[in-house]
Amino acid sequence: MKKKNIGFFGGTFDPIHFGHLELAISLLEKHSLDEVWFSPAYISPFKEETKATPEQRKTLALLAISDIPHFKLVDWELKRKSPSYTIDTIRHLITENPGASFNLLLGEDTAKTIGDWKESTELLKLAPPLIGERKFNISSTELRERLHHKKYCGHLIPTKTLDYIHKHKIY
Repeated sequence: MKKKNIGFFGGTFDPIHFGHLELAISLLEKHSLDEVWFSPAYISPFKEETKATPEQRKTLALLAISDIPHFKLVDWELKRKSPSYTIDTIRHLITENPGASFNLLLGEDTAKTIGDWKESTELLKLAPPLIGERKFNISSTELRERLHHKKYCGHLIPTKTLDYIHKHKIY
């Protein structure tokens, strides 16, 4: 049986946007991954508190990836309800999925800071990084600001996700 190659894409996804999706799709295709697993963080050790709740961010991510083949969401970090360290998640996923190999999916910006991550040397051994260029210069911070000021964001966020944001008055 062929070993499943999985790209692990973690983040706060506050909110998830086309920049995240494009990066994941390009790395999936370039490296012939079988799947990409999105993992919203409960709390990022590097960021302030999120604007959307963990449950809302999970729903936003699910809506964004639901129609994309080979994408799925893993919510282990959300269930832990503690700061999310990628090394802990990767160890858990390896244990739960012994027939799989994992790669971290990172944008160039995030890759520059990986040395600051918990047990980064071990993490890179367990899940070697695949680094992609973010073709869309979108930041979640800018998106939250645009949403707060009721500016149009349909060109930056998938429709289902944006509809949920508006319906639940997030941001």
